[in-house]
Amino acid sequence: MATIAVEPDLATVRRLEAVSFRAWPAASVRFDGAWQIRLTAGHPSRRLNSVNPLDPSDYRNIEARVSNAVRLFDAYGRPAVFRLSPLSPAVLDDYLAVQGWEEAGETLVMAASMESVDLSDALDQLPLHDVGRYVDASLALQDADPGRKAGLSEVLNAIRPSKGMFVAEDTAGSPLSALLCVHDNDLTGLFDVATRPDDRRRGHARSLIKSALRWARLRGARRAFLQVEAINDPAVALYRSLGFQEVYRYVYRQRSHG
Repeated sequence: MATIAVEPDLATVRRLEAVSFRAWPAASVRFDGAWQIRLTAGHPSRRLNSVNPLDPSDYRNIEARVSNAVRLFDAYGRPAVFRLSPLSPAVLDDYLAVQGWEEAGETLVMAASMESVDLSDALDQLPLHDVGRYVDASLALQDADPGRKAGLSEVLNAIRPSKGMFVAEDTAGSPLSALLCVHDNDLTGLFDVATRPDDRRRGHARSLIKSALRWARLRGARRAFLQVEAINDPAVALYRSLGFQEVYRYVYRQRSHG
């Protein structure tokens, strides 16, 4: 696994992982010991289709359990993927590496206290209540397959904590930026932040994030978190400028197709 830049507090990691799972719910959740297996037929997101070990000490019978997970994913029609956070046993990562499972992306989990984020200029924007309208905007901004609409709508409708779906539009009514904000007790998570490619670095995402955080703060949130790919330097820089700091990282491992 890639070197972790900060030494994470495992209690904090556990809490953020739990809130993230509630904010982005899989259709099927199974447990093999402390390994949470998440599967979702209607959406290909790796967060929704992966094995998530949640205890560094649970590494018994690795070979058999990995084989069982692979069979389960094969039966579900999904490629087998392990999502390895600081809660994953190091020996599991070593085993997967020796077996030829390739790293497939590193993600930063960043967090900020609401007090550290300047929301004095945040626009008072109400979230959408129309799931379909939000999904259309999100898919368009990410240039994703429109055929994913049903699956993403199902995921959004399954979210149990309070959610705010935010979209900024241009004068013609086309989406400029969009994000999902999920408020869960004193925490709020930002997900799927996206901006139209030809309108990036013009402040649209920053403005929308501040509006979403203002909405969450008024509902009682005291801390915000998000997930961003480590290689996305512009996004990481934006979040740091807003007051977010790295808490921990995770990587995916998937079977090599070579």
